[in-house]
Amino acid sequence: MTDTMVLDAPADQAIPAAVPRVRKERNTRHLSDFTDLTKRVKAEGLMARSHGWYISRMVAYPLVLGGLAWASVMIGDSWWQLGMAFLVAVLMTQIAFLGHDAAHRQIFTSPKLNEWTSLVVINLFVGMGLGWWQIKHSKHHATPNQAGRDPDVRRGTVAYTPEDARNRSTAFQRWLSRYQGVWFFPIMTLAGLQLHLAGFQRLLSREPVDRRWTEIAFIVIRQATLVTFAFLVMSWPIAFAFIAVEVMVFGFYLGMSFAPNHIGMPMVPKEVRIDFLRRQVLMSRNISGGRHVDTLLGGLNYQIEHHLFPSMSRPNLRKVAPMVREHCEKLDIKYHETSLARSYVEVGRYINRVGRGNIDVWACPLAGSLRAGLV
Repeated sequence: MTDTMVLDAPADQAIPAAVPRVRKERNTRHLSDFTDLTKRVKAEGLMARSHGWYISRMVAYPLVLGGLAWASVMIGDSWWQLGMAFLVAVLMTQIAFLGHDAAHRQIFTSPKLNEWTSLVVINLFVGMGLGWWQIKHSKHHATPNQAGRDPDVRRGTVAYTPEDARNRSTAFQRWLSRYQGVWFFPIMTLAGLQLHLAGFQRLLSREPVDRRWTEIAFIVIRQATLVTFAFLVMSWPIAFAFIAVEVMVFGFYLGMSFAPNHIGMPMVPKEVRIDFLRRQVLMSRNISGGRHVDTLLGGLNYQIEHHLFPSMSRPNLRKVAPMVREHCEKLDIKYHETSLARSYVEVGRYINRVGRGNIDVWACPLAGSLRAGLV
């Protein structure tokens, strides 16, 4: 299987002189597959920025946040504040999507302006650490679903391969893996807390971090503002509940937006090299639906297009999707798209089967699609 999957020789491995010249021609052809698509996309003007679309949201979101704060003050010391916490969490997730776009340089042509926008949005508004997330997310984009390389499928609370499930060190951990299909979605409520803590822990570590004190200051201001507001407006039991609901709903919403993107799609062994187009398409899942799904998932429903063109403005992802699908069909590359509900079923089944150790995550559509690309 490895021979049919290796499309590009590893950088540290010289190609033997006896390898037929057709192998080099095939590699060149695979490189041109994406180049041809890129030329079409640029010719259609789909790499242009959508300044008006983004600026309208950069103005609207703080105004909505201010409106929610005013409504919370009007409600006062009431358990109805938990409903306000839910709305704040939803808004924070939408703001986080905006920070994600800025970090990918989708909003402005200036890298520095994008960087400062993402700093303000992610650290000051959302309370996460940009530097930690950006390093992790960049590695994910470079090697999606590749064992040992993609940090999003690294062994942790969830096992993404049967090997990870079997190699749990304690009986309790192995028991958790066997039933991870049951608790996977509920545990998403803790994702927000984990994101907040992980970003701040890196800022306090000895690792080199650009604008360390700026990030720390922004996070401290954000978290202090939220806590102070809650305890000034509400009694301490309601304030604690308000903060807990906001963090849990934020984590659940964000986790449920990212989970369908790659989980349950083919995994790639660490040693395998795949050309860029197939690497991004085969390991990604799109979510079908209208513009309400685009808004709900912050454009992440076009995961294939986003991975192919990470700096493309979010409004253009819908426009480029038919072009990418047509290109993949012509090259016989599997382009997977399903409904949001169905995607959660696929994710749950995959997580459950991996935890029980009865799935070959290296097989599935990956080998077949790559063989088709080599014919």
